[in-house]
Amino acid sequence: MTILVAVVLAYAGVELGFVQANADARPGFLERWLARTSLQATLARQSRNLTNPLPDDSQTLLAGIKIYGENCAFCHGDARGRPTFAGFGLYQHAPALGGHGVEDDPDGETYWKVTHGIRLTGMPSFGRTLSDTERWQVTTFLKHMDALPPVAERAWKQLSVRSVPSSLLPKRAPLR
Repeated sequence: MTILVAVVLAYAGVELGFVQANADARPGFLERWLARTSLQATLARQSRNLTNPLPDDSQTLLAGIKIYGENCAFCHGDARGRPTFAGFGLYQHAPALGGHGVEDDPDGETYWKVTHGIRLTGMPSFGRTLSDTERWQVTTFLKHMDALPPVAERAWKQLSVRSVPSSLLPKRAPLR
């Protein structure tokens, strides 16, 4: 009976609009826990055996930068590491990868995210729109974006997207 009452109350809360659906509202603890736990479990299960078949040479990195510029920079920004208007407007905010990238993530995990996207975020699935090679090329770039050879570094630094002015960003509390 307790479970039935809990289900009815949860349903009523959703139907009456008590569960926030707007992108600028902070989701509740349960929603955050469910999304985070599900993503971590899915990545652990589905990405562990994915290995990058491409070399991390300049040709692959330059192709990855081009793909990133065309498909990812709008939300994830450029080498300056500043949030973009689109990325900052999403909930969850899209990470500004030029400031804090995914170099430490396993290749398979990054490739999985590019291929499948992440539910309940703005991260789309590129599995049907980019080829397997293109998804591995952008994965290779993201893996090595903090230590690029000079020709790729120049291409990365030349990429430019509109970023949010500092005056619009929330003020951070000083570190203690």
